[in-house]
Amino acid sequence: MKKNSTKTSTPATKFHSDFSTCSKNKDFTGAITLFDYAISQNLKLNLHHLNCFLYICANSTESFGALAIEKGFHIYNYMISSKINPNEATITAVSRLAAANNDADYSFELVKSLGNYNVKPRLRTYDAALFCYVKLLDAEKAYAVEDDMLTLGLCLEEPEISALLKVSVEVGDADKVYGYLHKLRAGVRCVGEETVAVIERWFSGRVGEGVGCGVGEGVKEVMVKNGGGWHGLGWLGKGKWAVRRTSVGLDGGCCGCGERLACVDIGKEDTEKFAQSVVALAVEREKRSNFTQFQNWLDQHNDFEAIVDAANIGLYQQNFADGGFSVPQLEAVVKELYNRSNKWPLVILHEKRLHTLLANPCNREILQEWIENGILYGTPVGSNDDWYWLYASVKLKCMLVTNDEMRDHIFELLGSNFFPRWKERHQVHYAFPKGQLKLEMPPSYSIVIQESERGAWHVPVTGEYKDESQRTWLCVTRPETFNASDEFAKSAEARESGKMINGNDLNPCSNSLNNSETICITGKRKERSESPTE
Repeated sequence: MKKNSTKTSTPATKFHSDFSTCSKNKDFTGAITLFDYAISQNLKLNLHHLNCFLYICANSTESFGALAIEKGFHIYNYMISSKINPNEATITAVSRLAAANNDADYSFELVKSLGNYNVKPRLRTYDAALFCYVKLLDAEKAYAVEDDMLTLGLCLEEPEISALLKVSVEVGDADKVYGYLHKLRAGVRCVGEETVAVIERWFSGRVGEGVGCGVGEGVKEVMVKNGGGWHGLGWLGKGKWAVRRTSVGLDGGCCGCGERLACVDIGKEDTEKFAQSVVALAVEREKRSNFTQFQNWLDQHNDFEAIVDAANIGLYQQNFADGGFSVPQLEAVVKELYNRSNKWPLVILHEKRLHTLLANPCNREILQEWIENGILYGTPVGSNDDWYWLYASVKLKCMLVTNDEMRDHIFELLGSNFFPRWKERHQVHYAFPKGQLKLEMPPSYSIVIQESERGAWHVPVTGEYKDESQRTWLCVTRPETFNASDEFAKSAEARESGKMINGNDLNPCSNSLNNSETICITGKRKERSESPTE
């Protein structure tokens, strides 16, 4: 007979096996049963175990209501009585339990108690208390939570600003509403549908209708000083607001009211700070001498107006049997940029790939010409050329031709609100439909909440669009303030309806109009079969 090899299960092994299952499945009933079992068996529970139980309880309040709240606080009290110090994850979960019980004050007190353990709260730690105060329409205490967050140097994101905007709208605090609209403009740019609904509610309500003053002089000067797109002088104009969802044409003209949106400048100081952050990260990850050498070289060759990510262009749509690095594609981009400005762009390519391409007689002449003209820089072996073309384009404040959306972890490390704004103004996309180069220049306007000289507001809605003219915008104007001429009104109406006058399409939102930002040229390409989309 075979011996029974099954080992006797101990309370500890049973606990660890069941714990793994219930934590994976976020099983509330299983978690509570397991916690009681551990106590009955006098098993030692650590911070990780208790945090997992608390997390499951906090996530179960909608399904199990008061029971999840009661059991969660029971586990928390056990932790404190056992002299196990809570961490940020602990307090985040317990704060959520308090908020689920509509006890916003206790939720906030829990967050502030983290200081007793020398632990710094995160943005998520405050959310439960903030959202609970908003739900209870306790605006002053919601503002106090914001003050505490800002004191710790935390940067509010859309959910937090939207919540503060919402409670300000509900209590009718016009000054706060105005301030939070500008915080959205500065920190969020495009907003989600939930935030849009809050904004629509304000401008459609009686309190919103009653705020404002006449448009005075000096507004334009303030807007120019701010870089365009906003003035910050308070509500302008009088009367009811006209609120509509519309789109913006390629020329920056609003299809709802006819106003032209601004191209908001990026400050010199912000640009320099961002360039230094790129350098700091690059020298951590690159051989310092290599990157420093590039910085010095760039200081001596600083008159470029465009940077070309050669690898991105050369490998574009080359994922087919005979595909490789397409120098003709790269050459087409370089020549077009030269034709546009009469200045050669800086081409950045990895040195190892450059040597391989030079070995091919078909490529040698053009590459050698670029090298001799000082417009081709080979990044050293072992380096990441991303850092080189990013730094060059930021430092020289010029255009960057690449389809790389810069979503990799190295770009996330930059962690700057400036980065998406910089991309919007400086990244040039490209394509080769039917063998022709098509450059897609940045939009002629900034995709950000804008406040106009006449008090109008334009709010871009979050979404992924191949063509920016398809993006939904919230257009908010005061017709009484606009005093639009008949011609202006007809123009706006034509934009909205896309009607034709004298055979000319007056709708700037038409995809067929205003192709001034699209340049097509024929590039030299080897004969090959159609390749799939990248």
